[in-house]
Amino acid sequence: MRSVNDQNSEKECVHDQNLEKECVLVQTPVVGSKLHPLLGSMLHILEERYSVIYLVDDVDVAALRTPLSTIRALIARREVPVDLIESLPNLGIIANHAVGTNNIDLDYCRRRAIRVTNTPDVGTDDVADLAILLMLAVRRKLCKAHEFVRAGFWEKTPFPLASKGSGLRLGILGLGRIGMAIAKRAENFKYTISYHGRTQKPGVSYTFYSNLSELAANSDILVVACSLTDDTKHLVCEDVLEALGPEGTLINIARGQIINECALVKALVEKRLGGAGLDVFEDEPYVHKELLNMDNVILTPHVGSSTWETRKVMAKLVQDNIDAFFAGKPLLTPVV
Repeated sequence: MRSVNDQNSEKECVHDQNLEKECVLVQTPVVGSKLHPLLGSMLHILEERYSVIYLVDDVDVAALRTPLSTIRALIARREVPVDLIESLPNLGIIANHAVGTNNIDLDYCRRRAIRVTNTPDVGTDDVADLAILLMLAVRRKLCKAHEFVRAGFWEKTPFPLASKGSGLRLGILGLGRIGMAIAKRAENFKYTISYHGRTQKPGVSYTFYSNLSELAANSDILVVACSLTDDTKHLVCEDVLEALGPEGTLINIARGQIINECALVKALVEKRLGGAGLDVFEDEPYVHKELLNMDNVILTPHVGSSTWETRKVMAKLVQDNIDAFFAGKPLLTPVV
């Protein structure tokens, strides 16, 4: 293993000893003094097949102890700056260890003829499960009830009443794979389901709203499940939050930048929005301090697909795309 960090120097492999192996750059954060485990079992297999180099956190790629011209593949786990791609003249593929590709400049990759892959479908169930969990937890004040019992307050006073979690009007922003999985689960809770997207889905029985504010006005719960694009950035704005109203609940399991977070905080502070369940944030891992102290808000650290089972499958898909690229075979999940 090669790294710019001294903590990994004992695992460094010398480039001259690996001339017969293709070079793969793995972009990864660290936890304490150890490489982040999210790529799991894939790393050991990759190290057997390729010359693997680790780009830790925001270390300058120029500091890597290997000729940058030898790197032909990049495994991405966070934002991939254009200047990083520019520094790799022979880069042929970026294998994204995620479903969304908003962390990669796809237009630039197209111009450079760099292939891009992702891990679609794999985490759909986990993310949809989390959306339902957040919906119920916010409405039923689950976290507050948990803290209430642990603090010993139950012995002194009854817990305040919460809001109903089923039989409500559910609006879904983005009826793609994840949005549809949420809708199917919500049917079991007797929700009336509506949605908003770029176009109406053929053969879908749920009510379609061409205007997002109208969807919010006719929803008790609004779930954000669309992709982040230039068109969807801050799509959930003050007007949408106002339409959702003081009894409404906002859930976001998509991308933080789809919501205008300042407008969200303001609506919650002024009690113009009933509550929120947020797994993603506009500037992760930073979270607005006001959100941390609100008992009608549940916060999770972007864990939508964070189960051991799903991450193993995601890692295998990344590995298979890398193998296919170097073998000259069709990519399994091409984006570009």
